[in-house]
Amino acid sequence: MTTNAPLDKSQASAVMSGLRAILEPYEAQLVRTAASDNGYSLGTRHILPNKQPLFFGSVQLRKNYVSFYLMPVYVFPDLLNDISNSLRKRMQGKSCFNFRQPDPALFGELAVLTRAGFERYHSAGYV
Repeated sequence: MTTNAPLDKSQASAVMSGLRAILEPYEAQLVRTAASDNGYSLGTRHILPNKQPLFFGSVQLRKNYVSFYLMPVYVFPDLLNDISNSLRKRMQGKSCFNFRQPDPALFGELAVLTRAGFERYHSAGYV
């Protein structure tokens, strides 16, 4: 999934828009912590023992790809049990998915996973 070629600006914009659209529906119930051309992040109002709010998710523009971070899959790893191999190949680490171009099918799957993560956070009292 990784490559050394810089990300094409038009592709980056399309990927950023597509991934940001996955997170934006949750902004009303969460806390927007960043919103720019280079990134968009949401946190919760739940404060951790280190006095920081529990992170929910973000989209970050990198040099070679756009990263989608989804903390619920780190907190509740069983959420990943049923993801496709195609989406799993996009993973870097435990809660990050990297994209170089828009992929409507994988974005749709990621939207379903994000919904499941939000619902799990909600049922755990984090939202």
